[in-house]
Amino acid sequence: MDDRFFDWGYAWEILPRLGEAFLITVEATLLGTVIALTLGLAWAIARRSRQRPLALAATWVVEFVRSTPLLVQLYFLFYVLPSAGLTLSPLTTGAIGLGLHYSAYMAEVYRAGIDGVPRQQWEAALALGFGRWHTWRAIILPQAIPPVVPALGNYIIGMFKDTPLLSAITVLEVLQVAKILGSQSFRYLEPLTLVGALLLAVSLLASQLVQKLEKTLAIRSR
Repeated sequence: MDDRFFDWGYAWEILPRLGEAFLITVEATLLGTVIALTLGLAWAIARRSRQRPLALAATWVVEFVRSTPLLVQLYFLFYVLPSAGLTLSPLTTGAIGLGLHYSAYMAEVYRAGIDGVPRQQWEAALALGFGRWHTWRAIILPQAIPPVVPALGNYIIGMFKDTPLLSAITVLEVLQVAKILGSQSFRYLEPLTLVGALLLAVSLLASQLVQKLEKTLAIRSR
């Protein structure tokens, strides 16, 4: 065993394996983001539905998901659903779990943006004879979404940081691979340091992209 505090040779040796696992982490985050953004908007719109059963059902789902831990939800999707005849790969299950969990939080963000649209916009659309879905698509959402982009971006970054939980359902994401490498070599410093650096770099980059997008949308809305 190398007695040096940080073995750069070993770090370079394990970097390709960590890179492959990191791609899995990014893939789970991207898939989860698509699901969360789409479902979150669906929950927010459904909660404002004129059909009370639909609005109540959406409200119940959002509150239930927000009130239960992500890890419990992942276990349920991975270990319980197969008994009901629905078996998915660990990565697919993890992406769905992340997306479903964060969709509940994004629904609240969307709701705040929608509530910020002046009521006169709804009244003007009604006076012009616009249908409800045309009003949503052409008038309400273009005004509601830009102001909440920073909050949505923060949740996406939070989702990225939560991907290590996917190791609980056998997804070999980057932190799990680092732990395996550490257990094999009895050197945890190098793999965990590399993982920390990768996660930090991506989080900072994502934060900068969100800020840039926010400024771009602010300029276009003037």
